[in-house]
Amino acid sequence: MDTPDSALVAAAKAGDRQALEALLGRHQARVYRFGKKMCRDDEDAADVLQETLLAAARSLPEFREASSVSTWLYTIARSFCIKRRRTSKFAPAALESLEQASEQGDTVADPGRSPEEAAAGKQLQTALDQAIDALEPMYREVLVLRDVEGLPAADVAEALGLTVEAVKSRLHRARMAVRERVAPALGLGADGAPASTCRDVVELFSRRMEGEIDGASCADLEQHLQGCPVCRGRCDSLRSTLALCRRAGEAPVPPAVERSVRLALEQFLGLKA
Repeated sequence: MDTPDSALVAAAKAGDRQALEALLGRHQARVYRFGKKMCRDDEDAADVLQETLLAAARSLPEFREASSVSTWLYTIARSFCIKRRRTSKFAPAALESLEQASEQGDTVADPGRSPEEAAAGKQLQTALDQAIDALEPMYREVLVLRDVEGLPAADVAEALGLTVEAVKSRLHRARMAVRERVAPALGLGADGAPASTCRDVVELFSRRMEGEIDGASCADLEQHLQGCPVCRGRCDSLRSTLALCRRAGEAPVPPAVERSVRLALEQFLGLKA
């Protein structure tokens, strides 16, 4: 069984170098993915990861464990992402073509899939990456932390300095925007508009996934979806989009980046010793 974060923190504070390395190594992939989604650049993401881990190593004695380790690291990483965004070449909103992005897109390899399935999966991942990149940073960071990294809404709120209500409001808007862009690539049928006699229930469906509507509203929603194939298809595309987000949360740190960051951390700890 893995050693709990709290035990690693206690050991690291007591001077156990291996515990510190294990603690930071456990969370480095999350920090890297967050940096990559927020900065939209591999090199910047690698820099954000290194700066975050070094800052965490320096400030660990002051970490009071009022929040989880992951929340604490995301808070640190976010500050470095904001600094990078101000001078990044991606500061103006820009979207690559599907062909350009697919040449650089990262996917989680699945040895059980055929080449055709792998190509289709890569195209879906590229569509998701483009959709997330197109979000304004205030919406992107919420969606990445909640739907890609799987943090509870309360932890997302703490990491970003927001209320839970503000997180959920931004989350639903981000989900709607990403779903709309990804839906054509999902191949779930025409993404038509709801009939004039019914409401668009996708946001309500998103709210249900966050536990924000009562039982009677859930029942009404299910009844509506059973009789409205257009709304049912739109909700299915949202569910599939969020499944893609969760898969994106499995991507590891590239080996070259991991080696570089480990060397920087070892040098820092060696100087500190």
